[in-house]
Amino acid sequence: MYDMIDNRYFLSSLFAFVLMLASTPSQAQSDEPDFDDADIAFPASMETELDSLLVEWNNKNYLMPEVDCSEGVNPEYDRETYIHRLQRLPNVIEMPYNDVVRKFIDQYTGRLRRSMSIILGSSNFYTPIFEEALEAYQLPLELKYLPVIESALNPTAVSRAGACGLWQFMITTGKQYGLEVTSLIDERRDPIKASYAAARYLKDLYDIFGDWTLAIASYNCGPANVRKAISRAGGVMDYWHIYPYLPAETRGYVPAFIAANYVMNHYCDHNICPVPARLPASTDTVMIHRNLHVDQIVAMCNVPAEEVVALNPQYRTSLIPGDSRPCTLRLPTAAMAAFVAAGDSVYNYHATELLTSRSEVEVAQQEVNSSGRNRRGRASAGSGRTTRVRRGDTLGAIARRNGTTVAKLRRMNGIRGNNIRAGQKLRVR
Repeated sequence: MYDMIDNRYFLSSLFAFVLMLASTPSQAQSDEPDFDDADIAFPASMETELDSLLVEWNNKNYLMPEVDCSEGVNPEYDRETYIHRLQRLPNVIEMPYNDVVRKFIDQYTGRLRRSMSIILGSSNFYTPIFEEALEAYQLPLELKYLPVIESALNPTAVSRAGACGLWQFMITTGKQYGLEVTSLIDERRDPIKASYAAARYLKDLYDIFGDWTLAIASYNCGPANVRKAISRAGGVMDYWHIYPYLPAETRGYVPAFIAANYVMNHYCDHNICPVPARLPASTDTVMIHRNLHVDQIVAMCNVPAEEVVALNPQYRTSLIPGDSRPCTLRLPTAAMAAFVAAGDSVYNYHATELLTSRSEVEVAQQEVNSSGRNRRGRASAGSGRTTRVRRGDTLGAIARRNGTTVAKLRRMNGIRGNNIRAGQKLRVR
């Protein structure tokens, strides 16, 4: 799946946010729900701090937030203007206007306008990936704005409930859609794999309800809660009709999605300017079939550890567990060339220090003093077998002669390195 995405998509993404104004109009929603701040819960992404957005590796290295955007005031528009603009978005999914949607537009263009500048800039890194995954399943491309409200485009975001990544998958749902989650790997944090999993999940939700707004609501609260709301609303299959019966967060979810679509297309009309972005360095991938430590890559390929971690966010520790299963490694092109040229040298670099997991251990035996008694004073049933070191002996030769291993000889006799002397008595059992 990784090989389906290459750097041409980073280039094409520079044009992803040109205003799109030609489309078939959709009917605006006339039955507006009563809005009360207490009736909805804002998505967690709307509370994301600016510092946490800028600390993400791509943003920190390829965004230029210090550039003066010369942002002006946020102008006010009348109801008809918002209706007209939403109708003209080139979308398949219905984008109606009402007071709830307006509340979220006001949040994104007002209090969160600086966050939106950063999100618009960082969308250059992720929008091409989202579009490719959605297109692979023939889904409406406007769904690419779901991660804006899910994670504020932070690939390492973790919710209070444990949802993770750009698309905020829970562990159970992620595993259902092929995302591996173990102590060492969490593919929910992989932008590419998670995007394809999200596209499959959204397609399945649409197949259940036959309505994109209900599918989007289900993405937030699960299909069971949407079915329950439909039942309580008398069986009407319409999001705005079942609105009062949905969980508080889901009441805000679809309006936030509509508002995100509006702002990501009409940010200029609100004097919001995207933080300028540079294109990331080109990258390449390779499959790893052996355990590999990040420090080995850093030392042999002349690449910063932070960059290796950022390009491979699915690995939860510094270990890439290739022994367990084939694992993808993504590196900058120059570093990948060095990795391939180094061959086994990368895997062998300080392997005994960095890859320390033991495959076999010996259980410690009770210590025996010189009189043949253990520390509690009782006679030992047996003090074990010993041998004397012959002239020219090595630990390897002694181990082979006595059916044991060098590692066991070292542990039983407190030997560091290979230092032994002729006549020395060693325990071998």
